[in-house]
Amino acid sequence: MPQILIVEDEPRIAAFLEKGLQKHGYETAIATNGEEALQMVQQGIFDLLLLDLGLPFKDGWTVLRELQQTRDRIPEVIILTARADDRDYAQSIEFGVRAYITKPFRFNELLGQVEAILQT
Repeated sequence: MPQILIVEDEPRIAAFLEKGLQKHGYETAIATNGEEALQMVQQGIFDLLLLDLGLPFKDGWTVLRELQQTRDRIPEVIILTARADDRDYAQSIEFGVRAYITKPFRFNELLGQVEAILQT
C-alpha cells in the first residue's frame, strides 16, 4: 500500500488531506515542519510527499534540496502551496516535482494527481 507523507503546517488542511487519502486506501503520516519532514523521510519509506512550501524551520525548497543531497532516491513530490508564482512553478520543474497544485484546490484534483503518480 502506498505511503504518503503530508508536509503541512496548517492542522485543518493536514487533517483534511489525511482523512481523504486514508478513505481512498493510502497510508499517511503528517509532518508539521521541514525539519520533521526530513527526519521522517530519513526514517521511513514514503512513496510520495505532499509538500507545502511555506513551512516553519525549513521551507519546502530547503527540504527538497537537502533530500536531493542526502538520499540516493527521494520520494515523488507534489507541491501543495498557496504560492501561485511562476518562478516557484519553474523551480519545481527543476527539482523534478511531479505536480504543482495551488491552494485552494479541489480534493479530487489532488487525488487524480496522486493516483496518476503512484500508478506509474
